Amino acid sequence: MSIRVCWLKSYCWIGPTCSNDFSRSFVFAMPYEYSKLSLVEREEIVRHRSEQGYPLHAPPHPFRDAGAYLITAANFEHKAVMNSPKRRTEFETRLLNSIKEFSDELIAWMVLPNHYHILIMVKSLDDVSTALKQLHGTTSREWNIEDNLTGSRRVWYKFADTRIRNDVHLHAAFNYIHFNPVKHGYAGSAYDWHWSSLSLYYNDKGRDWLRTHWKEYTPPNDFGNGWDDFEDND
Repeated sequence: MSIRVCWLKSYCWIGPTCSNDFSRSFVFAMPYEYSKLSLVEREEIVRHRSEQGYPLHAPPHPFRDAGAYLITAANFEHKAVMNSPKRRTEFETRLLNSIKEFSDELIAWMVLPNHYHILIMVKSLDDVSTALKQLHGTTSREWNIEDNLTGSRRVWYKFADTRIRNDVHLHAAFNYIHFNPVKHGYAGSAYDWHWSSLSLYYNDKGRDWLRTHWKEYTPPNDFGNGWDDFEDND
């Protein structure tokens, strides 16, 4: 693979004493989740976003400068648009090719039938926005033509990002990404899912290293709350 994977290092962007609470509150809910909330919850979301200067109905990007980020993007309403292995394989290749245009420090990735995650070092989040906008636009047009749904289906929702705050956060995110197909019920073992970077670490570091790393940096149960806890829809 032509893109260089940046093996795990000790990054600490804010400081080792910053919070290890890696969940997000419901104030980051996507529009199709927003419709399920109570009136009080909706008002709280709008109030919080307005106070913070965030867009009212799109994922906020409060940090845009250099650093490590966990990027998540989902098919709209979590429909499994990438349900076929062929489409996932093609998308994985295109995703990695898009990334290497602006960064050679990709730490981990995972592509599932209805969303994907990447853990990456970037000089600016603006580079991610530009690359993913082009990738999502191109794949939306192509897949809607292939599925005879042009003009009647929205394929992608805007990406969400989480800035990596410290070393623990980085390693937990690494493990969370690779465990994702098990979390969402797509595989009984993370090793059985082919559309991820896990096999590269398995070949380079070995299974014992991965097991030790998981035990030392097991993601907390609420790690994906607010940005990866949506129901999967066929």
